[in-house]
Amino acid sequence: MPIHHLTVPKLKAHCASLPGAESLLHAPPVNVLSYKIGGKTFAYFKTSEPEQWRFSFRATPDRFLELTGMPGVKPARYMGRFHWVTIVDVRSFPPDYLVELVQWSYDKAFSALPKARQRELKA
Repeated sequence: MPIHHLTVPKLKAHCASLPGAESLLHAPPVNVLSYKIGGKTFAYFKTSEPEQWRFSFRATPDRFLELTGMPGVKPARYMGRFHWVTIVDVRSFPPDYLVELVQWSYDKAFSALPKARQRELKA
């Protein structure tokens, strides 16, 4: 079913609903709400002003180039060299495409885990 409007609360709920996903709120000065699978981060929100609710995730190198050419998307601070992007306002981004991108980032983090840990998380 296509998603017609994606808000920050809906995106937070989506990230948290992925199998085995955990969220962790990092207090000041970090001010980030991260989503992880097996200890590997696949997405995060900035929680403080002036960048509150900016959303970051990892992309393929090709998608990184495509995404950073779009308005409202930029390389993630400190993580851009690893193909992480930041979306300034998730409400202005195509929702179905964002869900697809988050899934890829989640799958990438999951695949980086040792095989034994992958089996544990699938069980």
